[in-house]
Amino acid sequence: MIALIEHDIVRGLFAQVMQQAKEAQLLSDEHFSVDGTLIRAWASHKSFVPKDGPPPPSSGSRSNPEVDFKGKKRSNDTHVSTSDPDAKLFAKSNKQESVPAYLGHVLMENRSKLAVDTRVTLASGTAEHEAALEMLNGLPGEQRKSVGADKNFDTSGFVAGCRERNVTPHVAQNAYQYDTKTGKRARRKSRIDARTTRHPGYLASQVIRKMIETLFGDGKQHGGTIRQVKLRGRRKVSDVFTLAMLAVNLRRLPGLLAAQGAMAGSG
Repeated sequence: MIALIEHDIVRGLFAQVMQQAKEAQLLSDEHFSVDGTLIRAWASHKSFVPKDGPPPPSSGSRSNPEVDFKGKKRSNDTHVSTSDPDAKLFAKSNKQESVPAYLGHVLMENRSKLAVDTRVTLASGTAEHEAALEMLNGLPGEQRKSVGADKNFDTSGFVAGCRERNVTPHVAQNAYQYDTKTGKRARRKSRIDARTTRHPGYLASQVIRKMIETLFGDGKQHGGTIRQVKLRGRRKVSDVFTLAMLAVNLRRLPGLLAAQGAMAGSG
């Protein structure tokens, strides 16, 4: 019960600051960007043990044992972390090593470059799309909106989901994909075409969407709280991530307000 109250307080504080930014006319209600970032969990590879059957053999001290995983394949289907059961083995790309992790997601307003919504999910291949659509659901107003995103969002499910929500998907076109078995590059048809990409707004979205990486970078650089969290459980990690994005917003707001005041004065 206490955890639920604390979670509501964090979300409420974030919403209150965003409402103040909206009242100051710093936010538009039409153009957004989405992306996700990997958050290392407070768990180790050694903490992943089989869901069924005996744990792998170990030796050394009880507090920091040496675990022998040789010849043992581990996956989220067969193994779970004893330290943090919500943490999942995950890699953002085929070139990276899987690590115990969560995924943090941000919806950014394009004009101010502020995070207007956040989510933390269990790490999976579909989590980014699902979290993005959930955040788009929370946007007010019936007017058409646009959302910029990288080529990982160029999928049938995400593009269709955006259109169902009256949102134009300004996703980067993914013309190629890699066959995980052969390692060869194969042509892949993009889920958007010239009906979307011909408009100047699409090109603008593709430039601005990259700024969302500065939100993640800022949050990880100052204090490193979301590079690797030191709390366990999705709800607590979600609070840490939301507070980190709130801190980034608060660092940026004075500059936005000063620029707005300067423009008003020159007018």
